[in-house]
Amino acid sequence: MPRPETPAVAVDIIIEMQDRPGSPIVLIERRFEPFGWALPGGFVDVGERLEVAAVREAREETSLDVELVTLLGCYSDPARDPRGHTVSPVYVAHAQGEPRAMDDARNLALHSLQDLPPLAFDHDQILADYAEYRANGRLTPLRFQ
Repeated sequence: MPRPETPAVAVDIIIEMQDRPGSPIVLIERRFEPFGWALPGGFVDVGERLEVAAVREAREETSLDVELVTLLGCYSDPARDPRGHTVSPVYVAHAQGEPRAMDDARNLALHSLQDLPPLAFDHDQILADYAEYRANGRLTPLRFQ
């Protein structure tokens, strides 16, 4: 039986800067299409665990060594990525230090949840879910539509 065709798997990371007042989060400006501001993240390599991919992508794009705190949720809307159907577990992580834009990141900035630029993909929905988590400890609700 042939192997089924499946969506691509990526990880996204909400990095809370614990050494800054208010624990702002790290956003990157994407160097490649689709352009715009986004959470750090990227595709999982074959043979790689999701958690390892999240730590690797955070380091590659922001130069930060992160500590994963929790899995916020999984995002799988077939229309979330214009390049094709991509499923992303999203992790919340802590970091300290001076982030730098690297690899696929053209630019990098720290933001509070009240001061977000327009975001690529479905990252506005992800950060709305994260705001609920940060305020009330509730993880992402299940979505069937």
